[in-house]
Amino acid sequence: MSEQTTRGIHVKVESFHIPERSRPDQDYYFFAYQVTISNLSSRTAQLVSRKWVIMDSEGHVETVEGLGVVGEQPVLKPGDSFQYTSFCPLQTPVGSMHGEYRMVSEDEEQFEAEIAPFSLAVPTAVN
Repeated sequence: MSEQTTRGIHVKVESFHIPERSRPDQDYYFFAYQVTISNLSSRTAQLVSRKWVIMDSEGHVETVEGLGVVGEQPVLKPGDSFQYTSFCPLQTPVGSMHGEYRMVSEDEEQFEAEIAPFSLAVPTAVN
């Protein structure tokens, strides 16, 4: 699990291995991650885009960028939270992700809300 607060935007991420969608014999490991974004500030802010950096245990890095999250660009008023679940396949049983959300505050100021690094790991691979 990871947690990070940037300018009042708190991002919490928890990851899970999905064994029924994984194929270890084909070097395919499927993970889900649940993100909760909370606005702890006194200003409304909208999430407009995302950037993820995904790394497997062999050092392969992939960067994924796009508008919004799960097809939405949520507007978070002070005290609001937005939660979603997404997925990430890897070719190794262990990896990590981190990134940032581009936010725009109600007064049109843009800033990046950091997503702290978190691991993607098959439980038996880290024991």
